Amino acid sequence: MFEQLGLIGCGLMGGSFALALKRAGLVKRVVGYSKSPSTTERARQMGVIDVEAPSALLAVSGADIVLLAVPVSATEATFKAIRHLITDNMLIMDVGSTKRDVVDAARRVLRDHVGTFVPAHPIAGKEVSGVEHADPDLYSGKQVILTPIDRTLVGHLKRANDVWDAIGCKVLQMTPEAHDAAFAAVSHLPHLVAFALMHGIANQPQGKDFLALAGPGFRDFTRIAASDPKMWRDVLMANRHEIIEQAKVFQRSLHNMLQHIEDSNSEPLEGMIEMASHTRAHWRMGQKK
Repeated sequence: MFEQLGLIGCGLMGGSFALALKRAGLVKRVVGYSKSPSTTERARQMGVIDVEAPSALLAVSGADIVLLAVPVSATEATFKAIRHLITDNMLIMDVGSTKRDVVDAARRVLRDHVGTFVPAHPIAGKEVSGVEHADPDLYSGKQVILTPIDRTLVGHLKRANDVWDAIGCKVLQMTPEAHDAAFAAVSHLPHLVAFALMHGIANQPQGKDFLALAGPGFRDFTRIAASDPKMWRDVLMANRHEIIEQAKVFQRSLHNMLQHIEDSNSEPLEGMIEMASHTRAHWRMGQKK
């Protein structure tokens, strides 16, 4: 049981975390801050938070657990805003989908208190954003990746593990570097491809006509292209090196398939499709085999 959650960012991710903790009986009070006062007010009206804080610093005052649910590009500025009230008894976490940049920011700003920070990435979300979509079930049954560093306090890591487990998550641990490489492949590049495909079609003179003919397959493939533009701009920029490496791998596969099509090499083309089909058919979320 925590006495007080200091919530910085009262949108979908932060709001859902607060609601999940409340429902599980894990926190007595939630003090929230968002850059937009109307968001913080709406969060209070919805019961997501109990008290509106006028600043990020005052949101963490008296808190024993703090969650940063802000764009990854705002992480360092947020750490700077709250560092003067951070104590070693606080458990501080984030929900960013990149980790090396977040960890680097924590090292630079938190310094002697960096051990209080347990970087986290819950594999959850929606295509819509905003506190009005906050859902206590958002994290239930989902994976969350913790990426501790050498200075992370062991007790804090255990508390972080326990919190996410208590709201229904499957908790995994990996290094920040391994995390960013993996998610460049399975999350960040797929979003980039979906954005590029939609952009390419929309930019054609007949784009609207093409889209009018699209069916369920196109709908499912491009679902993630409706994601929040500013958030994904930040993610793609933050993890650009790993994304570029994964894009090169994708480009090679795409080039080979196009070459087979151009050369009328149906058998090797079918072989590549068969490998992809088999891999996808036997893939299950959260399973390595």
